Formats: sequence, C-alpha cells, structure tokens
Amino acid sequence: MTAAEEHRSIAGTFTDRVRGVPAGGWDRPAPCEGWVARDVVGHLVEWLPGFLRAGAGIDLPKGPPVAEDPVAAWQVHTDAVQALLDDPSSADRMLSNPHIGELPVATAISQFYTSDVFLHTWDLARATGQDERLDPQRCAVMLEGMLPMDEVLRSSGHYGARVEVPADADAQTRLLAFIGRDPSQ
Repeated sequence: MTAAEEHRSIAGTFTDRVRGVPAGGWDRPAPCEGWVARDVVGHLVEWLPGFLRAGAGIDLPKGPPVAEDPVAAWQVHTDAVQALLDDPSSADRMLSNPHIGELPVATAISQFYTSDVFLHTWDLARATGQDERLDPQRCAVMLEGMLPMDEVLRSSGHYGARVEVPADADAQTRLLAFIGRDPSQ
C-alpha cells in the first residue's frame, strides 16, 4: 500500500469518527490525560503543518480553528495532506529533521503522522461513544515495530506508562496498553 492509499484509508476512518461526534460530544473527556474530544482533532491538525514547514518547506492550507469548527478544521487538513500525498511531484520531496534525519515526505507522513491518526482514532471513538475497533493486523504490525523502541518512545513523553493487560489479549488491546491507554476503562 502506498503512503497515499494508507492515509486515505486511515484518515477516512478518522473522518467518519469526526463526523459521527454527537451533539455536545466535543467536550467529552478523551483517554489522553487533560484532553477532550476536540483536543484529539486539534492535536492532529496542529502538529503536522509545523513539522512539514520546518522539514520540507511545505505549507498546508489552514481551515477554521478547531475550537470553532472541528469538523471543518479536520476536513481542510486531511484533504490537504491527501492532496500532497496524491501529487506526483511530491514523490521526490525530502523532509529533514534533526531527530529523524532525511526521509521522503511521504515516508515521514506515513511513519509519524498517519500512524498517529490511526492511534488517535481510538481516542476519539472512546471519548464520543463510537465504534472503537481498529484494524487488528495494523495493530499487530505497529506493536511489533514499537516494542523494540520501548525506552525511546517512553522517554519522548508522547506515551503514557504501559498498562498491564493479559498476555492473551488481542492486538488492539496490547497496542493501546503499550502506548499507555487503558482499554478497560
């Protein structure tokens, strides 16, 4: 699957959850400490533009503020990311970052952003009472890739303390527990 196809699929599922937030649901607590549902969207809309601008000189179009219209803010953002990934001229663009080195833009988006959208799909679904199921194969692959980097990921401050779950738990439960979410709450 290309980075564009992967983003289209994963962001499409997240878009469904964004559009499915019930009335009054944007202020419900999210599984990320101190966040509400609106903050999940805000996080995804806000961090990638700076990452792309600093590392590749790419400026994404801005939508309305998430505080005013999270659905429209997300839609403008995700459409811009998809357009970037679908643009054949983007294939040769590189992103440079002191922490990760130099990567093709599509690879950087896939590794750091699309995977973040995937994980935060559960957060938004949990906060707003929607379908929380994630692709089990992707959960297993992500977990396998993250396990060897446990110490580095944990020290980044982007993940909470690992939550203990039964050894025979499914891949989604193990992945969520690894990143510090408690799927039983």
